[in-house]
Amino acid sequence: MPLPKPPSKKGDLLAATAFEAQAGPKGDKRALKTRPSADATPHSTLDLFDERAAQAAAAAKAAPAAPAAPAAAVAVPQTRPAAPEPRPRSRKPRHEGPPKLFVLDTNVLMHDPMSLFRFEEHDVFLPMITLEELDNHKKGMSEVARNARQVSRELDALASFHDKHGVATDPTAGIELAKTGHREAGGKLFFQTTLLDVKLPEGLPQGKADNQILGVVKSLRSAHADRDVVLVSKDINMRVKARALGLPAEDYFNDKTLEDGDLLYTGVLALPADFWERHGKTMESWSQGGHTFYRISGPLVPSLLINQFVYLESPGATPLYARVTEITGKTAVLKTLRDYAHAKNAVWGVTARNREQNFALNLLMDPECDFVTLAGTAGTGKTLMTLAAGLSQVMDERRYTEIIVTRVTVPVGEDIGFLPGDEQEKMGPWMGALDDNLEVLAKSDSSAGEWGRAATNDLVRSKIKIKSLNFMRGRTFLNKFVLIDEAQNLTPKQMKTLITRAGPGTKIVCLGNLAQIDTPYLTEGSSGLTYAVDRFKGWPHGGHVTLARGERSRLADFASEVL
Repeated sequence: MPLPKPPSKKGDLLAATAFEAQAGPKGDKRALKTRPSADATPHSTLDLFDERAAQAAAAAKAAPAAPAAPAAAVAVPQTRPAAPEPRPRSRKPRHEGPPKLFVLDTNVLMHDPMSLFRFEEHDVFLPMITLEELDNHKKGMSEVARNARQVSRELDALASFHDKHGVATDPTAGIELAKTGHREAGGKLFFQTTLLDVKLPEGLPQGKADNQILGVVKSLRSAHADRDVVLVSKDINMRVKARALGLPAEDYFNDKTLEDGDLLYTGVLALPADFWERHGKTMESWSQGGHTFYRISGPLVPSLLINQFVYLESPGATPLYARVTEITGKTAVLKTLRDYAHAKNAVWGVTARNREQNFALNLLMDPECDFVTLAGTAGTGKTLMTLAAGLSQVMDERRYTEIIVTRVTVPVGEDIGFLPGDEQEKMGPWMGALDDNLEVLAKSDSSAGEWGRAATNDLVRSKIKIKSLNFMRGRTFLNKFVLIDEAQNLTPKQMKTLITRAGPGTKIVCLGNLAQIDTPYLTEGSSGLTYAVDRFKGWPHGGHVTLARGERSRLADFASEVL
């Protein structure tokens, strides 16, 4: 194919027909030698946007298809249709009708700084009293103050945003929430720009901030009768007052990982009774390293996750306890477990007393499993098994250098006040569970005398470091066995802060009981432990087990059931 003629003058640009005619339909060869004189006009600047070509492409798209003509007979240069600009993939709105208008209470913004962008195609309205309360809470080093400052930065980026022509946005017309890069937000942000004169019932004082927000909601409902105006608040009393006044109010649900705590991933799956009959024909099995592997394919595979435990117990047959190690397409590989219920496999003198404890010890002792979460009621052995596994891998196998224990310092009752001493001594009263379990582990060695047990106890305590959560930011743990106790009291952001401290060779174990949450504003669905379990399920280097049976004592088991 011949090349187009070079430009005749210095600084001249090739005409559009010169490089587009090669891709167009072939016409008369003599017609290709001519070039329209209008395209040979020299340009002083390099302009990559051809306005005429874009107009021609738009006209060609709108006009019906016509037979191809020679290039010389067409007045407009032949151009290929320009590729459409990439646009964000539009998502079908879940709500039919006009978008809702959500009025946000201050506690929603301070609870989740990114809540502005969590309402999909709906609009968000911020009363001025909400901004005043944000300003009052921005000082300090608490989590609430940090969230208030982050919300202020997000609002500043939205309010001061200029479009591509340099024109400032008009707050009265609404500010596109997606302008700062949050494509998931399809609505607009509205600020209160006028004084709303609303008369609330006489029983409500007019000067209180909550009542002023209720007045704004009532005024918006009367001004926008064609759309739903909903108050969103984390304050229960605020929602009760709103409903008493006939105003719709909702809680902020976006921070909840699960709507129901019973839907939490347990990490254990009971196989159906006809498992061998339905999967035995296409099953492959082999032995390697003292374990038996089964490659199965069938209707059960889509419901499995990596590192999920499966079991089959039927009377008169050998039980099957296995873990899913690989999922490839429509096949899965099951690996039998090591029996830690037998005394020969005891971990620092501790043996599993039930099925779930055996599953947990298989995760705790697996060097390929970097993140383990254990959930269960009081007395299921979470802390004891984790400490035993940590000591065994630190003292015997030398896999980790030391054990680091931390927890949230949330008191159950009234705070006892100032605790003297350094970090280790201040955390001592919070680590009563650690001392109790260390005492049990120290008594397991009956062969050594009194002096031997005392020396072992001192050595064990030298390998355990107690750290506070307040000083975790910026740290990196190398080859450490990290134990996070009472993880149900952590927020998702705190959980992320702790897990991201892990360096090479570090194992993190999170323990918690979702029925004993002491942190205000945290529920079973929004706890950091629930968040971690849901996000890490199916990861090849993480595992979770929900312990079902308590093994502390018959009194503790009965109390956890009836109280």
